[in-house]
Amino acid sequence: MELFFDTRQLNHRPTQYLVHGRIVAPLEKPERFEVMRDALLAAGLLEGKVQDSGSDPIRNVHAPHYVAFLETAVEAFAALPNAGPELLPNVHPYAAGTPGLRQRPAPRTTGILGRAGWYIGDMSCAMMAGTFEAAYWSAQSALSAATAVAEGADCAFALCRPPGHHAYADRASGFCFFNNAALAAERLRRVHDRVAILDFDTHHGDGTQAIFYERADVLFASTHTDPQAYYPHYFGYADETGEGEGRGFNLNIPLAPGSDDDHFVGAVERLAERVLRHAPGALVLSAGWDAHRNDPLSRLDVGTQAFSRIGKLLGGLNLPTVIVQEGGYSLDAVAEAAPAFMTAFRSAR
Repeated sequence: MELFFDTRQLNHRPTQYLVHGRIVAPLEKPERFEVMRDALLAAGLLEGKVQDSGSDPIRNVHAPHYVAFLETAVEAFAALPNAGPELLPNVHPYAAGTPGLRQRPAPRTTGILGRAGWYIGDMSCAMMAGTFEAAYWSAQSALSAATAVAEGADCAFALCRPPGHHAYADRASGFCFFNNAALAAERLRRVHDRVAILDFDTHHGDGTQAIFYERADVLFASTHTDPQAYYPHYFGYADETGEGEGRGFNLNIPLAPGSDDDHFVGAVERLAERVLRHAPGALVLSAGWDAHRNDPLSRLDVGTQAFSRIGKLLGGLNLPTVIVQEGGYSLDAVAEAAPAFMTAFRSAR
């Protein structure tokens, strides 16, 4: 099984992150990439070669004007008088109510701060020189893994950093710039009529849900911490089941804070049952290790053994599978959970 990554993904090195009213050092840091790479290679995965598929597959998921913003934002921000070290939004438009209020800002008439407030959803997506390059190669890692599976590989792992499942078609949020799982799913759709995305990160994949919410060809199924008082707050509830053609093709299973291994594994079992009813030609796993009780963002009581159990469960589905790295912010926990999952997943094949 091949592991796809590119060291240019290390070039995103933010220093600021707002949490509970304080600016702190970001939890999504380059060391995550290095620890997971070393742990997964030690577990027997083989390094795959990331191919540059260009920007067309990215623009197939993300609005071209959003991609253009990410590519040029840092340079425009740096030209401001007294610009800080990183681009962060300090204003957001009022977006509720009538559709007329959601007028995308034109680059020629709206300054970089206005555009940043439109395209960046929160204070966890600081941008600096190297951010776009890292996000681009994170996306190419996902596309390369999906291409390998589309061309006949049984499974492949995309070590994506920055992660992706909070990224919308035209908005960055939650450490995420490009939605790597959505990119992988769209690549697989070129050869399969139906694809499923199963997300077991401790945070709901709101960006992924939004991208496919009105579609029946890509099932989105997620278990995560109840968002009533937890990121992403506004989405991830059980009554979100899809709209239009997508009604019934979105499944959320929120977990109460303190949920243990059995609750977590039981939720993944329910997701897997729904995946099988969808009868997809291929599966994308949005794999987050941040449900682990030792993760600094976790409110669940989930241990390493649970990741081994769901690895066996999901490997046993015997579907062509692309595993896309999402969250996991304790270096010790990811060094345990990711290899435990992969060992069980591969054994179940």
